[in-house]
Amino acid sequence: MQLEPSPGQSARYQIQGVDVLSLADQFGLPLYVYDANKIIEKIGELRSAFSGVNLRVKYAAKALTNVSILKLMRQQGVEMDSVSINEARMGVLAGYAPEQIMFTPSGVSFDEVREAIELGVQLNVDSLPLLEWVGQTYGDKVPVSIRINPHISEGGNLKISTGHADSKFGISVEQRSDIGRIVDQYGISVVGLHVHTGSDFKNAGAFLDGAAVLFNIATDFTNLRFIDFGSGFKVAYKAGDHVTDIADLGQKVSVAFQNFCNRYGRDLELWFEPGKFLVSECGHLLVRTNLVKENPTRTFVAVDSGLNHLIRPMMYDSWHDIRNVSNPEGPGKLYTVVGYICETDTFATDRQLPEVSPGDVLSFENAGAYGFSMASTYNARFRPAEVLIYEGAPYLIRQRDTFEDLLRGQVDVPVLNTEEITQ
Repeated sequence: MQLEPSPGQSARYQIQGVDVLSLADQFGLPLYVYDANKIIEKIGELRSAFSGVNLRVKYAAKALTNVSILKLMRQQGVEMDSVSINEARMGVLAGYAPEQIMFTPSGVSFDEVREAIELGVQLNVDSLPLLEWVGQTYGDKVPVSIRINPHISEGGNLKISTGHADSKFGISVEQRSDIGRIVDQYGISVVGLHVHTGSDFKNAGAFLDGAAVLFNIATDFTNLRFIDFGSGFKVAYKAGDHVTDIADLGQKVSVAFQNFCNRYGRDLELWFEPGKFLVSECGHLLVRTNLVKENPTRTFVAVDSGLNHLIRPMMYDSWHDIRNVSNPEGPGKLYTVVGYICETDTFATDRQLPEVSPGDVLSFENAGAYGFSMASTYNARFRPAEVLIYEGAPYLIRQRDTFEDLLRGQVDVPVLNTEEITQ
């Protein structure tokens, strides 16, 4: 989102030349807006960093599962990573061939895994019981990848750290012999190894540590096609944030991977599964200011949204820059920005913003990842509409909820349809 001068008036925020306030007028608020150009830019950045290896990018769809976003990813040659059968189905609906979809379940029922196998996606096995079940049920008929927990942790919010020893994700590196025993017992075809240490790693070191674990275990399997390093690239949420140096990561990991392939005896594919890295910066949540409330200790800006639309600040203590789209050049004042939910849903505390008045449109930045995908109808509130800006034009890609949507699935119980009131 760029602040651009407009003829005859003050500067206005624009996305690909589209006036942001016009989006609020056209589609209503609250509103999620996604910039397709930013997604394409991040895809190019990743490909450029790993240009020397046989790279496959698998978009982690849980970050933002709108089918139009999946279609954009497919159009750009990005494949897909899913964590549920319904995400996988959405991928097929978006035009992906099942074999382009990785399925990495965590603690799901074997019935769901069976559905995924019947769909034809690539199964990534997350536990010894699942590996045993696959062997007992399918023998060598279903090629699998195995997710290894490398017992690596390097900061970041514990809720999104997945590679430490106490994490529920993956098969512990210390259970290597158990993996080998089950694979040998049933003749399971292992075609890939996977590691995902979580989000917010700042440098190549964590990836290289995880790579060393996988490269060592890879010697147990002779028919591998790929090594999958998951993701975890750190993005900037505010000025001065340390981010993953993708170019440095690409150079160092590519060299390590090429050296491994030489030792292994043939070239394999290198997979990454970025979610937040690809869509975080593309997203803007536009909201309207309901009121400005002066208290003795602070000034509150109350907006027409809350944790039901963007839960990350409350769940992860995450920072999202806030822009006053209506008054971008106003004098700075200190505000605490809060939502309209009957919970403490504080988006930002003591934040310096251009002067805010009732009716002003604000934008929460970096809202593309885990914004709408974690949204709910809590307090019987509607989920926002979603708009994609593509080649300079806005497209509605999800309608705003209606009251009928809130009632959909509820079942009327006739015995309760009575005027009788019991005291």
